[in-house]
Amino acid sequence: MQTPRDPLSRRLARGRRLARWALAWEEAWPRLWPILGVVGLFLVAALSGLFLRLPGWLHLLALLGFALAVGWAAWRGLRGFMVPPTAAADRRLERESGLSHRPLSTLSDRPATDSDPMALALWRVHRARAAAAVERLKVGLPRPGLPARDRRGLRLGLLVALVAALGVAGAETPERLRRAFQPAFGAPVLPPALRLEAWISPPAYTGAAPVFLPPTGGSVTVPAGSRLQVALSGGRGGVPELRLGETATPFRALDVASFTAEAPLDAGTRIGVRRDGQDLAQWTVATQADAPPRITFAEPPGSAQRGLAIRLPWRAEDDWGVAAARAEITLAPRPDAPPLALDLPISGDSRQPRGVAQPDLSAHPWAGLPVRLRLVARDSAGQEGRSDTAELTLPERRFDHPVARRLVALRKSLSMDPLARQGAERGLDELSLRPEDFENDLTTFMAMRSARYHLTFDRRPEAVEEAQALMWQTAIALEEGRTNRTARALAEAREALREALAEAERQPPDAQRRAELERRVQELREAIRQHLEALAEQLQRENGETMPQDPQARLMDPQDLDRRTQEMQDAAREGRTQDMQQQLAELERMLEALQNGQMARREGGNRNSQQQQQRQQRGQQQMGAIQDMVQREGQMLDRSHQREQAEAGQPQQQQQRRSPYNQQQRQPQADATTAEQRAAEAQRDARQQRALRRALGELMQQFGDLTGEIPEALGRADQQMRQAQEALGRGGDPTANQQQAIRELQEGAQQMAQTMQRQFGQGQQGQEPGEGQGEASRGQQGRDPNGGQGRDQAMGQGEGRDPLGRPTRNEPNSNDTGSDTVVPGDAEALRTRQIQEELRRRGADRERPPSELDYIDRLLKTF
Repeated sequence: MQTPRDPLSRRLARGRRLARWALAWEEAWPRLWPILGVVGLFLVAALSGLFLRLPGWLHLLALLGFALAVGWAAWRGLRGFMVPPTAAADRRLERESGLSHRPLSTLSDRPATDSDPMALALWRVHRARAAAAVERLKVGLPRPGLPARDRRGLRLGLLVALVAALGVAGAETPERLRRAFQPAFGAPVLPPALRLEAWISPPAYTGAAPVFLPPTGGSVTVPAGSRLQVALSGGRGGVPELRLGETATPFRALDVASFTAEAPLDAGTRIGVRRDGQDLAQWTVATQADAPPRITFAEPPGSAQRGLAIRLPWRAEDDWGVAAARAEITLAPRPDAPPLALDLPISGDSRQPRGVAQPDLSAHPWAGLPVRLRLVARDSAGQEGRSDTAELTLPERRFDHPVARRLVALRKSLSMDPLARQGAERGLDELSLRPEDFENDLTTFMAMRSARYHLTFDRRPEAVEEAQALMWQTAIALEEGRTNRTARALAEAREALREALAEAERQPPDAQRRAELERRVQELREAIRQHLEALAEQLQRENGETMPQDPQARLMDPQDLDRRTQEMQDAAREGRTQDMQQQLAELERMLEALQNGQMARREGGNRNSQQQQQRQQRGQQQMGAIQDMVQREGQMLDRSHQREQAEAGQPQQQQQRRSPYNQQQRQPQADATTAEQRAAEAQRDARQQRALRRALGELMQQFGDLTGEIPEALGRADQQMRQAQEALGRGGDPTANQQQAIRELQEGAQQMAQTMQRQFGQGQQGQEPGEGQGEASRGQQGRDPNGGQGRDQAMGQGEGRDPLGRPTRNEPNSNDTGSDTVVPGDAEALRTRQIQEELRRRGADRERPPSELDYIDRLLKTF
């Protein structure tokens, strides 16, 4: 057969050859798979060791069975197999290439005649087209269609089993395959191959990985206290034994052919595994003892450069790592006293840690006394190493208060000799007999007597420490005062909350962090409350006042404090750290303003007495103004009664009566008073009522700025005046409202007198409100209450301004354009609450139109 030489013929021959191979594979693979399946089952049985456990005759029968199965599968599968012909290859090429009308057959055809030139031309064109189609011949991948015959995927399961059997056989694969074809007639079944594994686990404190011993033997060095473990499986013979030097220990049986043994390695020795008198493996093991840690002072200990702390530079080292370190401090005059232990934090490399500890022991009973210091390091094995002893005098706090210095001295004497209680008892008695030395403070006296009681009647050793703690707290209280202590505690609470917020910012807040934030907020709230109480006590002690009267001292409103801290707790509970940051910043601004106000109050202490007198004088003037309002309201009530009687047609003689609120007898009015005149008089009274109500509002604001309180009765009087004004404007009867307004004004005057007595200590007992104040009242009426002089005086005293010093509309004449700041006062707060209550009452009426209810809801949200 000649090889075609033209490219078209060569391409066509190569395509037909590949197509025949693909067709042959598609035909042969489904026929070969049953044969391969039987062979795979045989390999799985051989590698898994099945034939090793069968007797000889059964093993032979299994081999014959597999051979017959392979022969039957081969005969059935290869029967009728034949190589695909060329025509079938052409059809595959045409089908895979997408060719129609069998162009490959055209290439092998011949024209029926050569005489017709036209037919020959057409034939050549047709052949050229067929040759062009052959240019894109495709064979395609073989498709045996095996998944259609093995729909359950048994071939994949057989493949997985074969891989698993190879893993089980491992290195014994050739031996097991060989023995699968050799039945053992009359001979015992050979056991599996011998497998020996040995390893040494170092102690847990070393953190080292286990050391595996080679089966061929060798030598190794391990830490002392390691543990040897040996596992033996397979082979033939009795129970093996583990030999450590000259000592033999039998293995523990796990099953028929598996054994294990364990032993501690505290010292170097020779290890061997013997079975039936034969050594299977031997090793030489050396142990390395764990050395105790070493710790020293990196520099001589001494006092810190700043503060009252001591500076302890240290360094340590250990072969496997230092677990803990501490500094032990003993009192030099009392070496038998229990030492004071201070833990030293270990960070970084635990094998060679170092650091500088700066503990503050100025509050300890040993402060100011000579002590001995020694460093102690401990490793994970429990061994300890100690440094040399250094001597040092602990720094102590300096006290300026003489009683505090004496208490600290008594406390130190008890530290030197706890049994010498008599000297401390006499010292406490001497201090208690001179209360003028500690400003006659009852708390200080009771603290010293309590310490005296502990020393005298409580014979427990702990009683001395309790008495020393009382002496120290009393000395701190005398030196700092409660205000400084609460201020320090407040600063610590603020710092703790800031740190907790910073931690929550770095990591997403979970339930534990939210609970921690909420606890920190509660601690801050309690610290603020205690600080405010301390400030109030200090103010009362210095000025005899129960609350600050200066607006600068009222920057921390308890209600505002509760609201802000409650919002912070809600934000902490919900994990809103950003809102907590804002609330904390606002709270710190208020605290700084409070501190500035206290500093200003201390700096202006010389002016307190004069300001106190001015406030008392202003309070008396305001109370006199209230009495003038009562008289004017009574005059309007008289005129209202006269108009009512004139409209009812009563006799003229009944109208000529003396009013309890007038200082003069009214002149008889003419009988011919017309309705127009009465209406005009009612309008004038309405305007006077409006002016009187406005003056009452300003007076309430001024009294609120002066004392921080507004009598509730004055607020009710303002409502009654408003209703009387409305009644006069529409021509109604205002007498009931005017009578109630007079009663509320009188009650408000009594409340003002009580407030003045409580805050300023004025001697007004036995004096009716307004009594003895007529001159002041008339003087108040004689000038404009909104005049510039009063405003300048108020501005000069700091009244009418917010905490930043800006003018508010609480000051007189604040409605002008110069009052650029609007800070709601107590009267406006009262009016706001009234509006809220009215809106809630109307919103509760669900019979109102939906549009009105929706509007009320929107209004309530703005409040």
